Amino acid sequence: MSVSSSSHISSAQTSGLVCAHHHLYSALARGMPAPPLQPTNFLSILEQIWWRLDAALDLDMIYWSAKLGAMEALMSGTTGIIDHHESPNAIEGSLDVIAQACDEVGVRVICAYGVTDRHGADGGRRGLAENERFIRSGGRGLVGVHAAFTCSDELLESAAGLAADLNVGIHVHVAEGPDDIDAGRRLEQLATDDWLLVHCVHLDRPLQGTIAHNPRSNMNNAVGYAQPAKWSNRIVLGTDGIGADMLEEFRLAYVARRAVDVTATPDDVWTWVDNGYDFVPECRDDVVTWNYDHVDSPWHTAFTPGTRAISVVSGSGERLLDDGRPVRVDEDEVRRKASEAAQRLFARL
Repeated sequence: MSVSSSSHISSAQTSGLVCAHHHLYSALARGMPAPPLQPTNFLSILEQIWWRLDAALDLDMIYWSAKLGAMEALMSGTTGIIDHHESPNAIEGSLDVIAQACDEVGVRVICAYGVTDRHGADGGRRGLAENERFIRSGGRGLVGVHAAFTCSDELLESAAGLAADLNVGIHVHVAEGPDDIDAGRRLEQLATDDWLLVHCVHLDRPLQGTIAHNPRSNMNNAVGYAQPAKWSNRIVLGTDGIGADMLEEFRLAYVARRAVDVTATPDDVWTWVDNGYDFVPECRDDVVTWNYDHVDSPWHTAFTPGTRAISVVSGSGERLLDDGRPVRVDEDEVRRKASEAAQRLFARL
């Protein structure tokens, strides 16, 4: 996507976009029952909502959530996703299910299982094994870690060692809320340039790796503004599971930064979207046609809500989206099956 000034020739086309941090399983969370207790801070949001939900997932729910999430990503012009998954009662094979669902839609995905000691040491070992099995079998992945504050030092070191052995990075939430304030100290000697550091809202020191900024989620969880630009790290843009509409996330990221720095420009923030191609370079070859003929200009797109993808053609020439509808899958069927899976999930909560 061009990031030049107003003198450029306008276009209604861009490359496919990349969502650099997603939780595809959260596609089923919309409309879920209210939690038993009203969350009053970030930790209670995790305890009352997300940790109850991920413990209730089975492989069929994971499949339909991933398929719905991937389909909606494609309909938003997003052709690449870096996913972070957790399902402590359905670990084995979960990454294969996610990869299969995304492939059936036509969206590329980098998978990771977020290891944690929340369910005991055996749960952590099983999570590591799922990452290793998936990647060694040819899956495209990173080694996932939930967050330092839910992992022992031993598990963090094991995850870092596994990632090094597999020659991949770590995908980890870092200092998202105040409960993980010690993350910088605990990860400082482990992090390397190929790590994906998600959130970093309360990070107190530099860490090696790429920062994945998720402004909408940070606002929704009331954890504060991350100010990612204060660090020298490369920055990418994610959604933390709230869809994969990267133009909308870009607009929000721009105004969030502008609120603390009036000199910030749309060009500055678009580089965060553009940096996603470092992880999924094939998306550059995809062609997305939009309903707005200045979509290639950050200065136009930052102030134009409602921009929608009309068609997506992959780099290999396959039409994946036509007149706003997915080609490989039946949209109505995916939504129906996902709704049925959501109702089964809700019944377990």
